[in-house]
Amino acid sequence: MNSYQLINQLVTLVAEFEEQKQNNVPLSIENFSGFLNAKLSGEQLENKVKDIRFGEQQPEVVAMAYQLDNNIARLFVYMSRYAKSYIKKALQKTNLATAEDFTCLALLLTHQSLSKTELINMSLLEKASGTEVVNRLLKNNLVHQWDDQNDKRGKRIGITNDGKTLLFEVFTDMNKVSSIITGKLSTSEKYTLQYLLQQLEDFHYDLYTNKSIGSKADLLSYEK
Repeated sequence: MNSYQLINQLVTLVAEFEEQKQNNVPLSIENFSGFLNAKLSGEQLENKVKDIRFGEQQPEVVAMAYQLDNNIARLFVYMSRYAKSYIKKALQKTNLATAEDFTCLALLLTHQSLSKTELINMSLLEKASGTEVVNRLLKNNLVHQWDDQNDKRGKRIGITNDGKTLLFEVFTDMNKVSSIITGKLSTSEKYTLQYLLQQLEDFHYDLYTNKSIGSKADLLSYEK
């Protein structure tokens, strides 16, 4: 391949990247690098996955689990559970009981205040579990709430000085959690993973905020 052919191939890949990217993903060398790494490594990784948890029974079920979308979904579940276990350990001996407590408090740190509904929705929580989180934070004086002047039935929630102090104490430990979660990935691999995860976040956040999948029927009938 000569230099002209390489440049032509690169231009074609840039055009493909621009066509596939989400609207809010900027055209940047970092994002293009993530796209390129993911594209070139995809075929190399195919058929090389193996889950040590699977036994020898029901090989047809195992084969189904290894189908690309199923395999990715299963790995997401595993990663979520690993991350929650690390976060739970990082929060020991603090007044934050769960990863959700930390997320809600961290969000409040970046806002003057939020309505209770806004906080729960931004944290991707169900109403009941979100209310439990807010009540724990209130009980430990990490947040305070007051009547919403624009919604007589609603409440505004803000972080307290105690909440700010605790968060800054916890941030160092949470940084350690983050470094463990990304494992032994190289910097280049981290950029690739970040690029791919951001695409998924944009896709799912749109579904979530528009309440596109509110039932099993919506789930089964949804088409991308």
